[in-house]
Amino acid sequence: MSQASYLRFFPYDQPYDHQQEAMGTIYDALADGSDILFEGATGTGKTLASLAPALEYARETNKTVVITTNVHQQMRQFRRDASAINDRESIRAIVFRGKASMCHIDVGFEECQALRDTTRDLVDTEQDLADLERQQRDLLDESQAGDGGAAEARGAVMDELDAVQDDLAEFEDKATCDHYYRNLTADTDDFFAWLYDDVRTPDDIYERAGQYGFCGYELLKEGVEGVDLVVCNYHHLLDPMIRQQFFRWLGRDPEDVIAIFDEAHNVEDAARDHARRTLTENTLESALDELTESDDARADPAYNVLGTFLAALREAYDDAFAFGEREQVDENWHDLSVANDDRRDDLTLAFLQGYTGPGFSEELDHAVELGRDLDAEYEEEYKSGDATVRKECQTLQAATFVRSWLDEGDEMGTYPVVSVRRDDDGAGDIYGRAELYTCIPEQVTRDLFAELHASVLMSATLRPFEVTEDVLGLDSPETMAYGAQFPEERRRTYAVDGPALFASKRDDRQVQETITDTIEDAVRFTPGNTLVFFPSYSEAERYHERVHAGTGYLDEPGTAANDLREQFAAADDGVLFTSLWGTLGEGVSFDGDDARTVIVVGVPYPHLDDRMEAVQAAYDEVFEVGEEDGTGQTVQNEDAGWHYAVEIPTIRKTRQAMGRVVRSPEDFGARILLDGRYTERAEIEMGQYAVRGAFPTEERAEMVDVQPEKLKFGLLNFYQDVDAYDGDPPTP
Repeated sequence: MSQASYLRFFPYDQPYDHQQEAMGTIYDALADGSDILFEGATGTGKTLASLAPALEYARETNKTVVITTNVHQQMRQFRRDASAINDRESIRAIVFRGKASMCHIDVGFEECQALRDTTRDLVDTEQDLADLERQQRDLLDESQAGDGGAAEARGAVMDELDAVQDDLAEFEDKATCDHYYRNLTADTDDFFAWLYDDVRTPDDIYERAGQYGFCGYELLKEGVEGVDLVVCNYHHLLDPMIRQQFFRWLGRDPEDVIAIFDEAHNVEDAARDHARRTLTENTLESALDELTESDDARADPAYNVLGTFLAALREAYDDAFAFGEREQVDENWHDLSVANDDRRDDLTLAFLQGYTGPGFSEELDHAVELGRDLDAEYEEEYKSGDATVRKECQTLQAATFVRSWLDEGDEMGTYPVVSVRRDDDGAGDIYGRAELYTCIPEQVTRDLFAELHASVLMSATLRPFEVTEDVLGLDSPETMAYGAQFPEERRRTYAVDGPALFASKRDDRQVQETITDTIEDAVRFTPGNTLVFFPSYSEAERYHERVHAGTGYLDEPGTAANDLREQFAAADDGVLFTSLWGTLGEGVSFDGDDARTVIVVGVPYPHLDDRMEAVQAAYDEVFEVGEEDGTGQTVQNEDAGWHYAVEIPTIRKTRQAMGRVVRSPEDFGARILLDGRYTERAEIEMGQYAVRGAFPTEERAEMVDVQPEKLKFGLLNFYQDVDAYDGDPPTP
């Protein structure tokens, strides 16, 4: 393959050397049908290095490229990249977004589906009417010209015409969608010509479709078939039901799709989110009301089994409350522990103890069957106009979930959870929710990656590759990593040998003073803005109040982070305090003067709740981490779960935060790891608590260990070396 073959999809004159190398590797892997794990530091051009060879290979083999992310800002960047490619080499590209944000009449999925079916039936009936009217006119002309057979044939057509007119009259009372009706009956050629003239945003499509009176979402579904490139959200690939529909819209079998996952270190958690199944107390109550109104013989056994499960759910969360815990419940879901190591979970036990009657499995079968029949009735009622809204069958939802809970709740990798919250914005009564939480994401992703022709998973923080390979269920993927491609002298990474910020030490006065003084030194000697990441929002708030250098900005949960980011970026001496587990730690760009120094305070391990412990336990059971014992056998490491589920994700988060600065060859900045566990000394003295060894080799090599009181001198020398100070530098 000549270099020019895929470079025609590269929108700039000349790629970097590392990009050319990456493109060649990716093209060859795609030709072999292999998956690729691609780690590249910020600014290495991962997106274009992946897209160019993927588009070339797809065009040669009649496949479609799908690039997907869970970060809205990245979707916008992908659209810009695709538009730049289109300026150089014409491609048909679509940016696909879910129905909820593109619907002009704001209806739910089930109601939309029913409206769409009824509208299509209406248009088909109108077309039948038009065809019959044309036939009868033609036959009338023939009969008037003396054709006796035409008159007889016209009589039969007129009978059909009367019947179709009666059918059409019935639609007067049925609910239809005017926007979709115009999709089916108006000329859409101008819309599609506009759509493919560039790479349009979903907002542009929504507005343009509204001007025509069309449904832009349905036109996107119609127009996506056979395109070269689709930009979409993770859920179009990770949700099995949506994925099946999505491929059908593409007009592609899975083996004809090449998927590129951006920020692929997030696929693990995203897969868990898409695999989780939930059932609320409110849905169970609605199902019982639904069954009470039914005169079907199956309603009584269905009521018995679902009513018993509802009572068991209430009993399970009532018994799980610790002293004073009930009073602390607010409008957010609050997990309660119901799982047991040596027997079924407390909810299942309460159900089995409370259930009376014939076998519950048989009654559940009746409940599921009745739910399906009721759902079909609701569909028909809505389509016929007997109902103004398309009801969702609560019995079907509840019975299907209860079946899964009882059948799968004790399977390896599935964790049963009961949660509670307060109604009415935290002021009302408590109600509960049962959830089946999937601990092992490969249960979702393995089949996906096996079905696709190939995939490229790219991120600045994918290593260690073997962990990514294991948790996602990849089969011998190709791997490649490119470190920072910018001049090393324009960045500096300091590991501050301060106190190790274990949770037990965070309230220590001397520890707080050391952290405060070190942050203030970093702010004073930074020629511009400083980003400070903490293990939690509460710690961020603590030091926002303590630090008195620079202009402070506090990121709080539930607030608009983008507005705060813009205010901070506009400052000259801003200090932004945030949680590393918030939204500003990755996928958000702080280029140039937006931020010069980033500080990670502590080792920001996530909150180790019951779910995390369940994930650790599942990983301990299925993964082996360790050394060979000399006989060729791998020794099981009891800390495999900690390594896979906690340590590696935490270090990835830390590396993502460090990547918020130094984002181009002209940029410069300092990264500060403020905790003794990051130092080389910790590797010798602190054993399992040290974390420096979890970083890639080249990143460890750049770390400069420094005492807290010496950090200001290091920053002064570095920023003087890059000529960053405007005027005289600060005085130590």
